[in-house]
Amino acid sequence: MADRVALVPALSARRVRIPTTNFPVEQFTLANGLRVVLAPDRSAPVVAVAVIYDVGIRSEPEGRTGFAHLFEHLMFQGSENLEKLAHFRYVQGSGGTFNGSTHLDYTDYYQFLPSNALERALFLEADRMRRPKITEENLRNQIDVVSEEIRVNVLNRPYGGFPWLKLPPVMFDTFPNAHDGYGSFVDLNAATVADAEDFFTTYYAASNATLALAGDFTVEQATELVQRHFADVPARPRPVRPSFAEPDLTAERRDSYVDERAPLPAFASAWRVPDPITDFDAYLPYVVLAEVLTDGDSSRLVERLVLKDRAVTGIGGYLGFMGEPFEVRDPTALVLSAHLPPGGAIDDVLRTVDEELDRLATDGLSPGELDRTKARIATQLLRDLDPVLGRALRMGTIAQQRGDAGLTNELPRLLGEVTEESIVSAAAALRPARRATVEVVPGGAK
Repeated sequence: MADRVALVPALSARRVRIPTTNFPVEQFTLANGLRVVLAPDRSAPVVAVAVIYDVGIRSEPEGRTGFAHLFEHLMFQGSENLEKLAHFRYVQGSGGTFNGSTHLDYTDYYQFLPSNALERALFLEADRMRRPKITEENLRNQIDVVSEEIRVNVLNRPYGGFPWLKLPPVMFDTFPNAHDGYGSFVDLNAATVADAEDFFTTYYAASNATLALAGDFTVEQATELVQRHFADVPARPRPVRPSFAEPDLTAERRDSYVDERAPLPAFASAWRVPDPITDFDAYLPYVVLAEVLTDGDSSRLVERLVLKDRAVTGIGGYLGFMGEPFEVRDPTALVLSAHLPPGGAIDDVLRTVDEELDRLATDGLSPGELDRTKARIATQLLRDLDPVLGRALRMGTIAQQRGDAGLTNELPRLLGEVTEESIVSAAAALRPARRATVEVVPGGAK
């Protein structure tokens, strides 16, 4: 990595040398509207191919909860020229791996393969971008698969869906932001082939997608292959993305539910933060603040609540309900999530959180605290981007949401420029009246 990482001084009140990246990136758009991001890296004979569609859980229509995730499954059930399971065989037969995932604001599909299989991966993605095999048999089969996934991951698991499914309905009022992204069995079983066809036609247009490649190729080679396989994908209009904005809270909200399988109490709290797309400079201090509060034994809340008071067994803080600080749109939140020992008092823990936030807002950071935090954040960014698959996914999503994959290289510098004053202001904004909290009441499972 030595040729792609440089040490540059951050322009902050306390100067700290932040490692930053200089990954090459080329971007262009095909005539059908498909945005393309190329990040060549000849250091190892592997490639990552990712397609990110600008549709996620928040885009689901009412009465069709879980549909974005269901459609992700349908995209693996054959395509225009390939039978069911062919995608699996061709990728694995090349020595590669593949997957897809559904998020609040996007859905991604990706492959990691030897570089001599690049064209194969591009053909596979282009073929299903033209048309997946949406049949009654495939739909019913995948409804059953998704329903079982809900049973395994949510209904029959301790703390299932906590907090990413349980906290948004406490904080938000509108259907896009508050509904269950996994979906209800009623809504899933009501889905029709016509619903799936309409979802594909509306949201899976080339103009609503970003193709990101990273790894062992030249820009000229990759450009020619992308043109060969994607240029003739039919063009369709890009759907208008609605605003999902909601007013901030003006009074604290609390809710609780019994989890029969949870052995210990838990809670998660969230506060709204600035728009991560249109107000990025105001948003970044909250990214750093979450690390100041919960990252490592020396962080504020771990030191106080875990090591000193023994009031919680563990606590974490992050931006976004799915923990994606740089791949999320507004509205989003800073989330704190903690598990308590038997008999633990959530009200006492929340009072301590308020005390620590007040102390930070009043007294500021301790000497060296900001430097340590920024160094940890920069290290994690480098870890995320070092594998070509992580690079393709992040660059593709940032290009889609922000219009420029090159911002990926700017993240360490921008975080390095976050000042102590802005972090103190962010801490002061996390008031109880702006907080939403959901509590897990253990049901006594052994």
